[in-house]
Amino acid sequence: MEAENLTRVSEFVLLGLSEEPDLQPLLFGLFLSMYLITVLGNLLIVLAVSSDSHLHTPMYFFLSNLSFVDICFTSTTVPKMLVNIQTQSKLITYGGCITQMYFFLLFAGLDVFLLSVMAYDRFVAICHPLHYTVIMHPRLCGQLVLVSWIMSVLISLLYSLMVLRLSFCADLQIPHFFCELNQMVQLACSDTFVNTLVLYIVTVLVLGGSLTGILGSYYRIISCIRAISSAQGKYKAFSTCASHLSVVSLFYLTSLGVYLSSPATHNAHSSATASVLYTVVTPMLNPFIYSLRNNDIKGALKRLFEMTVLKGGLS
Repeated sequence: MEAENLTRVSEFVLLGLSEEPDLQPLLFGLFLSMYLITVLGNLLIVLAVSSDSHLHTPMYFFLSNLSFVDICFTSTTVPKMLVNIQTQSKLITYGGCITQMYFFLLFAGLDVFLLSVMAYDRFVAICHPLHYTVIMHPRLCGQLVLVSWIMSVLISLLYSLMVLRLSFCADLQIPHFFCELNQMVQLACSDTFVNTLVLYIVTVLVLGGSLTGILGSYYRIISCIRAISSAQGKYKAFSTCASHLSVVSLFYLTSLGVYLSSPATHNAHSSATASVLYTVVTPMLNPFIYSLRNNDIKGALKRLFEMTVLKGGLS
C-alpha cells in the first residue's frame, strides 16, 4: 500500500507568493505588468538587432540571444502563475511540473553561459581590438551559442531525470510560485542523497566555472584599461562593458543571494519571494540597462519605430 502511495502522484499544489485572497488581484496586476514589460522590452532588442545592419556585430548578436532567452526564461513561470491566480486554482500536473522545471533550468543555464560568453567578447574587444574581428568571427560566435545550448540542454535534462527517480508521499504542496528544483527535492520522501550531491556538484561546476571565467575576463579587462594613457580612452573602453557588468552583477547577486540565504533562514516563503528578483525583475531590467546608455541601441530602436510608422502610413 505504501508503494502505491509513493507512485500515485498526478499533480502538485503551487502555494504561490501569498495565500491572502485580498492580495491576489494586486499580484496578478503586478506580475502581468512586469511580464508584458519583459516580453516587449526584450523583443524590441531582438528586432532592433536583427533589422539594423549596424548592429550585426558579435556583441549585439550575443545580446539578442540573451534577450530571446530572457523572454523564454520568464515565460516558463509567470504565465502559469497568472493562470493560477485568475482561475483560483493552485494545481499543476506532475508532467507539467517536470516540464516547467526542465525549461526553467534550461533557460537559466543559457543565461549563465551567455553572460560568460559576453564577458569573453568584451575581453577580446578591449584587450585585442586589432584582432577582434579575426578572433570573434561569425562562425565562432555561432559555435559559442550552440555550445551554450547543448550544455544547458544536457544539464537541465540531468536534473530532470534525477527528479523523475524520486518518490513523493501525501504532502504535495510546493511553497513556491513555480516548480523549483530545491523544493521538489525537499518534497520527496525517498532518499535524496544522490540528487542533492549531483545538484551541488553540477551547480558548483557550472556557476563556479562561469563566474571564474567572468571574473578572469574582467581582471584582464581592468588591466588593459589601466594601461590606456588617456582618460577619454579609459572611459570609452569601460563604457563598452558597463552594461554587461551591471547585468552580471544583478543576475549573480540576486540568484546567489537567494540560494545562499535559503539554508540560513529555512523560510521557503521568503525564498520564493526573493527568487522573484532573478526570475522576473532581472529579465525585465536587462533591456533598460542595455538601451538607456547605449546610443547604438537607441538609434536602432528609433529607426525601427520610424520604419514601422512609415509602413503603417503606406498601408
